[in-house]
Amino acid sequence: MKLKLVLMIIPLLSLIAFLIFFPYKSIIAFTYEDKDEILAFLPIKSEDTFRIKYTHSIHLSDVVETYSASEKEITLKELSYKDFAVGMPSNAEGDEVFEVKNGTYYITNMNRHFPYIDLRLGQVRADHRMIYKDHTYTLSNFITPGTWIRISPQKISYWEQLKGVNISEQ
Repeated sequence: MKLKLVLMIIPLLSLIAFLIFFPYKSIIAFTYEDKDEILAFLPIKSEDTFRIKYTHSIHLSDVVETYSASEKEITLKELSYKDFAVGMPSNAEGDEVFEVKNGTYYITNMNRHFPYIDLRLGQVRADHRMIYKDHTYTLSNFITPGTWIRISPQKISYWEQLKGVNISEQ
């Protein structure tokens, strides 16, 4: 009787542990640049697009970068900005398309792949925001301004979701 009970409990406990600790949910993770500790995350479906919007520190106008994410990388798809200044491109490369619409410069048809993006979260002017499915999330509401972060696609478990800050639920 005891052996039968043990033989039933062990697989049940194994299944529960698997369900709790198996990484299954696709996210965009915000970690410390030099550690794999998740500061915040945004659930995202694979190949969905998201945007990072910030105020450029020199010309003080908004810059919008449009990305898509797969399981292993982030792809820059489009860049838009209002002013040519330090750090802003003046043309497109390869198959990219450079155009001006209503006073905004666009570089489209971009296909630049990155395993992650390192970013120092602005302390003064940048006001970094993440835009996903018509919702805007101000990153400084979840991460201390000035923090050097790494943005990367990851999969996390139910347990990791409980420990982290899901910015879409705030």
